[in-house]
Amino acid sequence: MRKLHHVAAACAISAIMLSGNVWAQATATPAATATATPAASAAPKKEETGKDIAFNRTKGNCLACHGMPTVPDAESTGTYGPPLIAMSARFPDKAKLRAQIWDATAMNPATSMIPFGKHGVLTAQEIDKVTDFVYGL
Repeated sequence: MRKLHHVAAACAISAIMLSGNVWAQATATPAATATATPAASAAPKKEETGKDIAFNRTKGNCLACHGMPTVPDAESTGTYGPPLIAMSARFPDKAKLRAQIWDATAMNPATSMIPFGKHGVLTAQEIDKVTDFVYGL
């Protein structure tokens, strides 16, 4: 019975606190909310770099298959694909590297690398950024 009283008291306190916040927001003056909004949205959105896209598990996700030995913050890298190292020596023509990222099946139909551009996983601009990043490795 004592536990029931503690739970009921906790629920009542939470309800009071929430209603206080709702009431404070409802009675806030429009001028106060207008000045608070630009300050909160003033932080500019950082443009995604090729490295950001390559490391992003929902986009490029290069680290799932490839190791990047020259990149210190490339952790938990995969070993399925070849390591991304000396890429400008392996692909002297940057356009061929971009084509490989766009659709690896064009050069090797049996590849396990997905065609990032052909399947719409990455946009053309994102592939350009990833190509620039990988080419510099």
